[in-house]
Amino acid sequence: MLRSGVTRAALADAAGVDVKTVTRWMNGRVPHRANRLAIAATVNEDEATLWPMTRSDQTPGGVVTSEVVGAYAHRVDVPASLWESLLVGAHETIDIVGYCFLFIWEQHIDLPKLIAAKCAAGARVRIALADPDYEHVRERDELEQLGGTLPGRIRNALNHIRELREVPGVHIGLHQVHLYSAIYRFDCEMIVTPYLYRARGYQHPALHLRELSPHGVFTRYADQFEQIWGTTKRLESVTAG
Repeated sequence: MLRSGVTRAALADAAGVDVKTVTRWMNGRVPHRANRLAIAATVNEDEATLWPMTRSDQTPGGVVTSEVVGAYAHRVDVPASLWESLLVGAHETIDIVGYCFLFIWEQHIDLPKLIAAKCAAGARVRIALADPDYEHVRERDELEQLGGTLPGRIRNALNHIRELREVPGVHIGLHQVHLYSAIYRFDCEMIVTPYLYRARGYQHPALHLRELSPHGVFTRYADQFEQIWGTTKRLESVTAG
């Protein structure tokens, strides 16, 4: 109010209430939503900044996030129908980062064609796999006791998506960082698989998230993708092996 030069009387007029009501709000009472929106517009602030407890990504207690649509004990437990609906339903953004996520290409035979069609309609697709020649891949292979097969699995995944390298709107890169989760984003929804010690990819738990506000767990993982993507070496400058 000080920054915007708005008095209590002016705020009361904007919300259609009396000054005593504004005083109660300033003492901690939360206004009804219509009044919150009127106040936020008057003082040029975001509603969630003025009343964090009303954020749509939080439950009334503000402890448990409402952005978790579903939780699975293992990634393999995520229904194929859910993957299908997320892939088909994405129209603007598909972002994927992991070590090789070979399963997604094997389960969806026509996925490269689907992605190409979406990009032709204006979508942006970014895919980040691990650099198969980098040390962190060998370390991950040993950690998951894969017997030296991880670099080959990554190259196999690269072979699956080789036709996408020439598709406008598709960006493929190799990262050289240790991951603590894999991220599969489809517009405002995503599947996240937090890594467990010595567990293999299909054994990790999986969370189905839906974005409700810019303050929730969805945004945290979306920001994580951006940070990792910023370290990738674009596939145009490397070979698939």
